[in-house]
Amino acid sequence: MSTVIYTNVTPYETRVAVRENGVLVELMVERSRGRSIVGSLYKGRISRVLPGMQAAFVDVGLERDAFLYVDDVAETLEDEEVEPGEIVPAAPPIQDLLREGQEIMVQITRELGSSKGPRATSHVTIPGRYLVLMPGNSHVGVSRRITDQVERERLRALLAEIPHTGGVIVRTAGEGRERADFLADLAVLESMWRHIESRAAEVGAPCLVHRDLDLALRAARDLSGPTLSEFWIDDTDGYQRIVEFLDRVQPELTSKVKLYRRQLDIFDAFGIAAELDQALQPKVWLRSGGSLVIEQTEALVAIDVNTGRYVGGADLEDTVFRINVEAAREVARQLRLRNLGGIVVVDFIDMEDEGHREALLAEFTTALARDRARSLAGPVGPFGLIQLTRKRTERSLERALTQPCPTCEGLGRVKSPETVCLEIRRALLREAGGGEAIEFAVRAHPEVVRMLSGELRGILVELKERHGLTVRTLEAPDFHPARFEVD
Repeated sequence: MSTVIYTNVTPYETRVAVRENGVLVELMVERSRGRSIVGSLYKGRISRVLPGMQAAFVDVGLERDAFLYVDDVAETLEDEEVEPGEIVPAAPPIQDLLREGQEIMVQITRELGSSKGPRATSHVTIPGRYLVLMPGNSHVGVSRRITDQVERERLRALLAEIPHTGGVIVRTAGEGRERADFLADLAVLESMWRHIESRAAEVGAPCLVHRDLDLALRAARDLSGPTLSEFWIDDTDGYQRIVEFLDRVQPELTSKVKLYRRQLDIFDAFGIAAELDQALQPKVWLRSGGSLVIEQTEALVAIDVNTGRYVGGADLEDTVFRINVEAAREVARQLRLRNLGGIVVVDFIDMEDEGHREALLAEFTTALARDRARSLAGPVGPFGLIQLTRKRTERSLERALTQPCPTCEGLGRVKSPETVCLEIRRALLREAGGGEAIEFAVRAHPEVVRMLSGELRGILVELKERHGLTVRTLEAPDFHPARFEVD
């Protein structure tokens, strides 16, 4: 596999795009005014303990308090650390662990939502290139994405011989690495933790203690690996920082970093801008002529698979299976590309053949395995539904780049002109109150006025002849489509 990273840096935002074998699979945007807080460490103060929810709220100095669940306080193991068959002890009650007014160091694990505060944990993790340092425990773990059992045992044995303060997890990038690589990475991480502890001791709560790397350096840390063929960046200072960073952690990759010097925007030059715009659209066309419709809601992400223009061959079951397999691969890509997380429900086209159902799930699981974010998919349901969860940390691409429509207020729909015309009729009758003949002026959106004067002109005739109301209509181009005024 060949990986190419494109990084666009301006004083106002940083954008990163990732292509694997020529296919765009990830897009990340970080604005200077709203930089991500995921991974940042705060010295906070417990504002509320909620035994009924087994959770607490922590004042970290942001607009909303951070939410801290009991499992994020107790000495439990993270998913990446748990080996198959390992028993994880239950957490004690939250009220036995925390009290209001108590100061606590927390790390943000999920961004602020539209109506929710950030999610936090007291289990601090500091990621490096090959290792993740966990100052709060002594566990040695290996990423579950490293599947070779012999390699897992080698890494565990190697880490057991290296003295370290706190626990460590070997990241996926650590596969095949040797003792010297881990020693160098660990030295940087432990030095960073000492600096964090020192700062935390000096400041009062609530206060930001440590911020994670910016997006460009996070891309260099998390996305650069043996498959990297090119790392393009259009900023001279950023280029220098990435070269220096990789020279410390993976010097063999420094030659892959390229400075983009042309005047044309780097995303335009490499054809990424158009794909970014497409990633904000609900409909995705498949090569076969089928399509996906993706809808992100507060509760979950719903994805519908349609046959579209695809007619296939004579065998309907085979046609449906082919579309579903293509759709499964594209759904996995779109989840990464749009950074969609939480609960996801995919409505595949229903299939009768049990073998096809099993093959579809296997194909989907394989496609999801390429994703850096953890996901877990259930079996194909009786109606063709597959439910899955995908780890959500930062905002989706849609939430990062858009805002609710001021016209429909985020509903995606507005009242039709016909509906508004009928509301106007009822409003006029209320205003008249059954009294004597009276004259009204109605101001409304041009589409509404045109319908009142055209297709539904019978409303004005009826009001005049049956109720004695004379109505003048006035166009108001600046009105919301559902707004009207009666004078």
